[in-house]
Amino acid sequence: MDTPSNPGKPPAKLLTYDESIVIIVEITEYNWERRELVLKIINNKNVIYSFKPEMNFSDRVKPGETFKIMTNDCFLGQIKSEDQDYYDIDNSKINPATGPIFVEGATPGDLLKIKILGIDIYSEGVAVIAPNEGVLGNKVDKPLIRIIPIVNNCYKFGDLLIPIKPMIGVIGVAPSHKHGEYPTDIPWKHGGNMDTNDIRENSTIYLPVRQNGGLLAVGDCHAVMGDGEVGVSGCEIEAEITLEVDLIKNKEITWPLVETGNETMVVASGDTLEESVYNAVDEATKHLQRGLAISWGDAYILSSLAVDLRISQVVNQKKTVRAVIPKSLIETDLIINSL
Repeated sequence: MDTPSNPGKPPAKLLTYDESIVIIVEITEYNWERRELVLKIINNKNVIYSFKPEMNFSDRVKPGETFKIMTNDCFLGQIKSEDQDYYDIDNSKINPATGPIFVEGATPGDLLKIKILGIDIYSEGVAVIAPNEGVLGNKVDKPLIRIIPIVNNCYKFGDLLIPIKPMIGVIGVAPSHKHGEYPTDIPWKHGGNMDTNDIRENSTIYLPVRQNGGLLAVGDCHAVMGDGEVGVSGCEIEAEITLEVDLIKNKEITWPLVETGNETMVVASGDTLEESVYNAVDEATKHLQRGLAISWGDAYILSSLAVDLRISQVVNQKKTVRAVIPKSLIETDLIINSL
């Protein structure tokens, strides 16, 4: 395991590491003081394949706590070789999400604020195509598996070396009883398989709490994935994710939000792209109306002037898009505070 370090400072020294706790002592550049950082590590042995209103949690964290969560690849490690039979894969073990994790103090009507502090991926990923899967599935006559090495922060595809952009495909919470159960390969208002490229290091995700503890679960990381995930997979890979989870009391959202350095995104899904677009634009317009204290009509005009639409994925049962609101127009905090 690599340990964190900062340019111009002596590297942090790893004192101990096991499946549950990592202790790091950092020696600062100037006064050589010791600082201990104790992080909980949640392993990838306890997983779910469906987000349900009622789930038994596997671990718990406190608001403001930083912890690490280990995730399996979307195939649960079933693909070992490019030559194996794709149809031997057990589809009941697709898209495992590590968790659920109980966030202390979270109750229905709150928001989980989840900062992604880091995504460390393993040394090898996998990508596939198969008949009748993905956008061009009608043109695929037989499955094709590619094992993809990760070398010096690049993925190696044939003779090409292309920079990686690690991201999280599945992140969600327990849905409401009204919405019911959603398999981990389907996105909806609870989050789930949003496959949104901006859910990456240094982004913050806001998810609605519908059940006590929120019951957060995470999985399906990619070393890289194009917007749309058009062939049905990204570079599927195991990962170790560092998260900081906080709680915003008495604030509700309909669809998940993703905050990056310059943008706030509504991530919405639907049975068709058109329905997804409608849901995303509708929610973004409401955020502008409330946050800027303007009429709905003015907010809708402003959406047409300033809000961008981007495709997240088009290959799941429900399609996902994001409506992107620039922070130059309105800051994320103002959107949240106006709820």
